[in-house]
Amino acid sequence: MCETLHNRYNLEQRGLQMNLHWEASYEIVLALIEHYPDAQIETLGLQQLKHMVLSLPDFEDDPTLADDATLQAILREWYEEVSA
Repeated sequence: MCETLHNRYNLEQRGLQMNLHWEASYEIVLALIEHYPDAQIETLGLQQLKHMVLSLPDFEDDPTLADDATLQAILREWYEEVSA
């Protein structure tokens, strides 16, 4: 995780932006951890998660592409990342 965050910050320092899309679930999880460090993911609903992802500053994908399976995968990966 640290190397991915390091790479992201290097891009940002050079003025480049890492845009997020639904298929980039790990990068979405890293952004969620950064922007919502105190989130109670055990009680988070899928619609709440979708709203959180859509509010990420680097997210720029079609909101209608997020189905329950995509959101569940992001939520599962987020839980695994913070529980490790």
